[in-house]
Amino acid sequence: MTLDAQVRLTRGALDLDLPLRADDGEVLAVLGPNGAGKTTALHALAGLVRLGAGHVRVDGETWAGDGVHLDPSLRRVGMLSADHLLFPHLTARANVAFGPRSRGASRADAGARADAELDALGVLDLARRRPAQLSHGQAQRVALGRALAADPRLLLLDEPLSALDPALRPQVRATLAARLREYRGSAVLVTHDPLDALTLADHLVFVEAGRVVQEGTPSDVVARPRNPYVAQVVGLNLFPGTADDDTVVSTPLGPVVTGGHDHRGPTWVAFAPSAVALYPEPPHGSTRNAWAARVASVELVGQSARVRLDTDGTGPSVLAEVTAGSVATLRLQPGQQLWAGVKATEVSAYPR
Repeated sequence: MTLDAQVRLTRGALDLDLPLRADDGEVLAVLGPNGAGKTTALHALAGLVRLGAGHVRVDGETWAGDGVHLDPSLRRVGMLSADHLLFPHLTARANVAFGPRSRGASRADAGARADAELDALGVLDLARRRPAQLSHGQAQRVALGRALAADPRLLLLDEPLSALDPALRPQVRATLAARLREYRGSAVLVTHDPLDALTLADHLVFVEAGRVVQEGTPSDVVARPRNPYVAQVVGLNLFPGTADDDTVVSTPLGPVVTGGHDHRGPTWVAFAPSAVALYPEPPHGSTRNAWAARVASVELVGQSARVRLDTDGTGPSVLAEVTAGSVATLRLQPGQQLWAGVKATEVSAYPR
């Protein structure tokens, strides 16, 4: 195991206790709301923040803990943040060559390595430009090349795509994914963007208030979220409940009929927003689950809309995803009363 860390520290109101482990060639994504401790953990791995307890070990070497605290300059770490932080007075080539040069490589060898990294990132033709002459997307690729050219044992990525224009993100994300597949060390990615995590990472760790609330492979987490924040990130409605029999779960929404489950007791029920249909009157026919609701908000995105619904009484909110045509037909607007329905076959249930 290349990275083995238990990051324990206190900063202000944050009490962080976070296990982080990644194998060679693995990308570990850390997700969580603002203030959860994600960036603080990244800084602790880099040596910018001291641990209160715990440890950081890379390839069996202790970087922190057990009375050890290696200076950041002694840790083989590459770091890429949202702001590329390139040296403004150096060309793209010189920026990327900086790492090899600082480790003792000759000018010729460092330059050759820089050219190889820039070529792999598709920006070799920009080698002679300075940062002020680069677009933000181009500068991020150069910054990634600078991080990789130092041959880090640990690559740290702090919201690397968050400052990019949305039109640029897919292209830069694809470039980053390709380079990460070739990287032989361990990488830790901090992000708010579920698409970044799902497309770049091999393992996901969700953090709230300094603690892990769920972890697993992207496919496992998407299939079975076990925390409301996780469900929000992966875009599912999630409710706790109790399985009463093979098909019904008692939840804060009321009894929810599922497509069938083989367990009893504490249960999660989940369904996609796209499975929620909206009706002006109580639905009939094959819709086994129906709730009276009030429209809380409507957000139109392209040809679809995300509709947040407050269920009557003290029930929780439900998120629906409908077509723009449905918004027009139902004339959806905040405060409107209607019915939400979900077919039993669209509901999954699994133990809590």
